[in-house]
Amino acid sequence: MRKFSLVALAMISSFSFANDVEKLADQIEPKVIEWRHHLHEHPELSNREFETAKYVEKHLRSLGLEVQTGVAITGVVAVLDSGNPGPTIGLRADMDGLPVKEDNDLPFKSTQTGEFNGNTVPVMHACGHDTHMAMLMGAAEILVGMKDQLRGKVKFIFQPAEEGAPAGERGGAEVMVEEGVLKNPDVDVVFGLHISSNTDVGKVRYRHGGIMAAVDPFKIVVKGKQAHGAYPWKSVDPITTSAQIIMGLQTIVSRELRLIDDAAVITIGSIHGGNRSNIIPMEVTMVGTIRTLNEQARDHIYEALPRKVKGIADSMRAEAEITLPLDYNYPITYNEPALMEQMLPTLVRTAGKSNVIDSKPVTGAEDFSFFQKEVPGVYLWVGGKPLDVSEADSPAHHTPEFFVDDSGMKLGVKLLTNMTLDYMNME
Repeated sequence: MRKFSLVALAMISSFSFANDVEKLADQIEPKVIEWRHHLHEHPELSNREFETAKYVEKHLRSLGLEVQTGVAITGVVAVLDSGNPGPTIGLRADMDGLPVKEDNDLPFKSTQTGEFNGNTVPVMHACGHDTHMAMLMGAAEILVGMKDQLRGKVKFIFQPAEEGAPAGERGGAEVMVEEGVLKNPDVDVVFGLHISSNTDVGKVRYRHGGIMAAVDPFKIVVKGKQAHGAYPWKSVDPITTSAQIIMGLQTIVSRELRLIDDAAVITIGSIHGGNRSNIIPMEVTMVGTIRTLNEQARDHIYEALPRKVKGIADSMRAEAEITLPLDYNYPITYNEPALMEQMLPTLVRTAGKSNVIDSKPVTGAEDFSFFQKEVPGVYLWVGGKPLDVSEADSPAHHTPEFFVDDSGMKLGVKLLTNMTLDYMNME
């Protein structure tokens, strides 16, 4: 792991990186806001970010960067080579919108539509990916302007399909990794951030270790014996068996996991079986999700869920088939502790000590974790909530009312830039 040296600190001081970045971020902020407004007004769904990719590509080429397109279908990657020896740093932003109809009174409100699972749906940047792209575009422009002060290379990664590929397709960070996005040049570390509608503008939240959960969807099919609803003793009832399974699964978390270490979640989100009130059906299908924040808990649930399901099904004379994982899964978004500790002074210097928050993890998931499986990485939350709005009144992510203030992006631009500069000058 690279560490600050006295020589590096002297270099940072002599180049006045902090003052330079602060000044440049102020200058570029109107452009960042303009880019964000355009991207917000023209969102596209996962693996369909064709016009978005062209917009990003045009900007990167205008900076004189070497650009690769079509990575994982619509991803855009650019490399800045300083010409000086040093590490290669990956900076990532996600690109896709969501099938959500915007309910905000904004001059750049989205009225776009797209196709989702065969249906025409409204599309909105309801999770802030428009701000992520704009912030990384701003950081790219600043870093290109400071090229003669850099050591090593920067790889700008604009990633599609973070919200999940359409049915029957693959996409996102996992596919980018498979296609070699972290190779040629080989990336040493990767940095990313996420805007937060519930965190004050000007603040940044971090965590050592797991900051977002692993996600593992699963399916359970319970098979019994069909009978008339008036004569349940003639059945093997998959509905009552499923009810017992749902309740039993909760005891894995409440009675088998060491919850003083990290939280975990097992949720059944869908259950289907039968079609009449007076018929006990032959079969019930359930799908659910597992969320964990450490590998020990994840491994335990992978062992315990089939054990619990089979035991309950056997006790009810039913059969159960389990598919785990179901169709996709994300690892834990894990901030390598030593790297996080080394980058913490950068966060404090950039945002101010009182604005840097050691945050609790969340049980949402992020496929940035696929990059972190390959190389050490740091993922941060950057505030987007206006200061005159309470946290209770701030809209949640993935909702029609989702809103983040433009003023929150400047800190994101500075963090991406300063983390790059500071890591380059570690040894």
